[in-house]
This record gives sequence, C-alpha cells and structure tokens, in this order.
Amino acid sequence: MTIERRRTREVRIGSVRIGGDNPVVVQSMANTDTRDVDATVAQIRALAAVGCEVVRLAVLNEAAAAAIGPIRAASPVPLVADIHFDHRLAVAALEAGVDALRINPGNIGGEANVARVVDAARARGACIRVGVNSGSVEKHLLERFGGPTPEAMVESALGHVRMLEDRGFGDIKISLKSSSVLHTIDAYRVLAERCDYPLHIGVTEAGTMLRGSVKSSVGLGVLLWLGIGDTLRVSLTSDPVEEMPVAWEILRSLGLRHRGPEIISCPTCGRTEIGLISLAQEVERRLAGETENFKVAVMGCAVNGPGEAREADIGIAGGRDKGIIFRKGEIIRTVKGGANLLAAFMEELDTFLAERKAARKDS
Repeated sequence: MTIERRRTREVRIGSVRIGGDNPVVVQSMANTDTRDVDATVAQIRALAAVGCEVVRLAVLNEAAAAAIGPIRAASPVPLVADIHFDHRLAVAALEAGVDALRINPGNIGGEANVARVVDAARARGACIRVGVNSGSVEKHLLERFGGPTPEAMVESALGHVRMLEDRGFGDIKISLKSSSVLHTIDAYRVLAERCDYPLHIGVTEAGTMLRGSVKSSVGLGVLLWLGIGDTLRVSLTSDPVEEMPVAWEILRSLGLRHRGPEIISCPTCGRTEIGLISLAQEVERRLAGETENFKVAVMGCAVNGPGEAREADIGIAGGRDKGIIFRKGEIIRTVKGGANLLAAFMEELDTFLAERKAARKDS
C-alpha cells in the first residue's frame, strides 16, 4: 500500500523545500539559550548529525535576535525564529539572516506591525509559520466554540493567515497543536479540507521519552497515513537529539522516508538462551550513526531465526553455545561461544556495507 499524500503549496525554508512533491521534512527546536552562540551551534550540529533538517530557535529578546547572525553562519541547516508578541524581534531576526518565522500575526500589536513583519519576510525570502496551540486560541473563539476545540483552533489559524494574505503574502505554513492526540488529529483533518497550505504536524506537550514517543507516534502516524503533514516535529521532554530517532522511525514505518538501518529483533521467549536484549541494544548503539538504508535482524533462536528474518539484509541469531550470521536467510558464518558473536557480526556487517557501497559506486 502506498500513502497518497495531500497536495499542498510549496514553501522554502532556506535550502529546504516543504510541501508540493517534496518528502516530509523533520524538524526540532533547540533548548539552549539562543544568546549562547557556541552552545546553540553545538546543539544544532548534533541535531543535524542525526537527521534534523530544520531547527527552530527561541528569540526572547534583542540579544537573542542579535545572536542569529553568527549562529546562522555556522549552522548546517536552515533556522526558524520562534517569536511571541514582539514584531521588532521578528524583523531583527529576519535582518540577522533567519530563514523563517514562527509567529501569530494577531498578537504582535496591530496591522502596522504585521505589515512590517511581512515586508521584512518578503525581503528576506522567508516563509512564516502560523502556529496555533490549544492554549493560544482567542477568547471570542473559545466562547463561540465552547473551548479550544479543533474547530476553534482552525478558525484561529485561518484568521491569522488572512492577515498575511491581505498583504499579498502566501509563503505560509500552518501548525495546530494540542496535547490531546484526538484533538490534534481532528484539527488537522478540518484544516486540510479548508486550505492547501503545507502543514507542520506535531503533538505538543507530549511528555517524556516513553509517553511522548507513544503519543507522537499515534498522532503523527494517523495524520501521515491520511496523507496529512508536510513537515513534523516529535516534541519530547528530553534532549532534542532524542526526538530524531522517533521521527525517522515514524516515517520509516509508513514507507515515507528512510534514514539509516532498520533493526528488527524478536521479543524473547523461553527458548532464548543468550542475552538477546543487551545484544540488540548494543547492535542498535553501534549503528546509531549509520545513514545507509538496510535491514538488520537480531534474533534469539539459531534454529528459527534465519527463516523468521529472511527479509533482513544481514542478521544475527544466537543459541546456548554458538551463534550464526546470515544474509537474506542464508547462513554465512557460524561462531562458537556467545562472547564472540557481537565482534564477529560487526566484522561481517563492515564487509556487507563495503560491498554495498562498492556496488553502488560501480553501477
């Protein structure tokens, strides 16, 4: 089955294209003090190294806006300035070289200020993300809809969008975020029917690593399966770098994008006679920086493992006193003693990757 994605307009954040026929883009947000240039650049580089394609920065004051220049000069990926209430910070960030804004035009002080921001964004060639959270819906909409319902969030977002459209500005993307997975899904479904702007999807305040990963995977997975979503962020109460594996696994599971190896492993059972859990974790750790796309299997049964994981490009399976290494279900090496199994597997994996890259070079 192939997911039919909703067709949207295309916008650019620096060199990254979002919407149209482009793949879903993975984003995150730095949690450093933007005024600390070295710390912020270090985190941006760490995020980029694990697959982050756009990074958002909080711009809370003039010093943070001034730091955008040196940060942008050192950043390997485009940057978005997150602005609340103060149009002057938005203009300053754009003039310092930021690639896009996240702002709500309705809360920056009136039409004249909106016009200043639009003019600065147009001059910079920057897009504007209109971002509405369930907690930022205007009072009159809360009264009209009986709370921060999906419909209220959509009306709020489209109201902010019209302020930009009225000034002839169309380089817009929209986000609607709620801590409720169901409200988030409903809001984006309604919005997708009412406009063709690219959508930034995410579940806000999702929680710590376990709960946040589950909520984000369910919410984003449903939306992406419906064809909704042009760029995404998995929001976790954790190091932003930890968001990247979750985001990429969501995309991989739906066949939308692939980055690095897919690792499959059996859940253990009474037949397991090796330390499968630690073995699988170590294989995953050692492959964390690999960007090549292939499938690895870590199985706990040397008898059934190769057959059960026949689709894997390369795999490992262990028993009490020996282990086997296989490719596409065919055993290529037998290893005596569980202590030697991981080292032997990594040797075979290096050989496999070298052959794969050489074949691609020759083709």
